[in-house]
Amino acid sequence: MSTCQICGIPQDAGFFDESSIHDAPAFGEEVVLASYQLHRNYCGLLMYFAQFTDAYAANPVQVQTPGYQWQIRCDGQPRDPYLTFSHIINPWGLSGFPLSLRLEEGCLLEFAIRNVSDREQTLKKVGGRLLGRTWYNTAYGGMPNGL
Repeated sequence: MSTCQICGIPQDAGFFDESSIHDAPAFGEEVVLASYQLHRNYCGLLMYFAQFTDAYAANPVQVQTPGYQWQIRCDGQPRDPYLTFSHIINPWGLSGFPLSLRLEEGCLLEFAIRNVSDREQTLKKVGGRLLGRTWYNTAYGGMPNGL
């Protein structure tokens, strides 16, 4: 299987792009904003994520999301360096900063937000987007099966 001479990713790698916007979670609740299940025997790379809140959309200075925790997880485990954060890192609608976060074979990738404060909710709407690539892992032998 041929690979890119620059990044080493197989030439036949495919893309995924998952996103949604939801009502902000109530105290103690969590909302999964975007998720993608890698196919069995496929590895991947998270290349970009984006966050949305109605407060930030109304005023781009509102990057803090007090009382809310954001996480990017693979198979339920937070991914370093995005273990837990409480502010807008990559705003929705801007190009943001590209990443190269490796995803293990067949993992369930999730972007979630949790409300950890019992004070009055400051956010009404929240959203998230995950964009990346997947490819067949040749360690499993042969060529990929048709999907």
